[in-house]
Amino acid sequence: MTDPDQTPPETPAPGPAAAPAAVPAPIPPPAAAGHRWLYAVLAVFVASLAFGTWGLWRMLADAGTDPRAQLATQQARIDDLEQRVATLTRSDQISRDANRDLQGTLAERDEEISALRADVAFYERFVGSTAQRRGLAVHELALRPQAGDAWHYTATLTQNLNRGAVSSGQLTLSIEGTQGGKLRRLGWADLRQQPGAPGVEYSFKYFQQVEGDIMLPPGFQPLRISVRLAPAGGAAVEQTLPWSEVTARAANGGG
Repeated sequence: MTDPDQTPPETPAPGPAAAPAAVPAPIPPPAAAGHRWLYAVLAVFVASLAFGTWGLWRMLADAGTDPRAQLATQQARIDDLEQRVATLTRSDQISRDANRDLQGTLAERDEEISALRADVAFYERFVGSTAQRRGLAVHELALRPQAGDAWHYTATLTQNLNRGAVSSGQLTLSIEGTQGGKLRRLGWADLRQQPGAPGVEYSFKYFQQVEGDIMLPPGFQPLRISVRLAPAGGAAVEQTLPWSEVTARAANGGG
């Protein structure tokens, strides 16, 4: 039996609970770190792809957003450049042709000037105050080949002995050569192929050119040609020249 005067033993009051000890954070496994690196690479790739797509869109937008239109523009540009090249090429060819024609014209003019200067020199020597007095003569003879065995002759006749006096008469030709291994002389009638052919008339005060055609027989090889001037009054004048000389003079532009 419990004594009522006896105080029951005191139960100690509970004190504050002790704080639990701190637990360290778990270290992520290596697999989780690899996933983070992969996500970062994917993010960069997606950003790059997005930026490239934006740049392509901008380029197409600047070109009209239609590749076919851009192709057509480039083709038109190529056609225009090809046309320009063709035009420049043609222009260059025209310039070359014009320059070649001009050079030919200049050469012809130079030849004409040279011929005129020679004529002036001839006139000065012939009719000048210091010119030597000469009677009727053949100043020059030239022959040019024609079709077949025909030849065209040009004879320049002069005289300044009697100034102001008219010299008139007839000119005839004769040629010496070989035919069939034999010497042969062709007279004026033979050269004209006309029996009794009249001579070529001339009439001048100081000089005159007379010309005509003669015919050589086939196989005839000429060596010398003679020019005979028969004036209306006075003795006849005859001059003989080598065939090679009169034909070379014509080839060089004489006569």
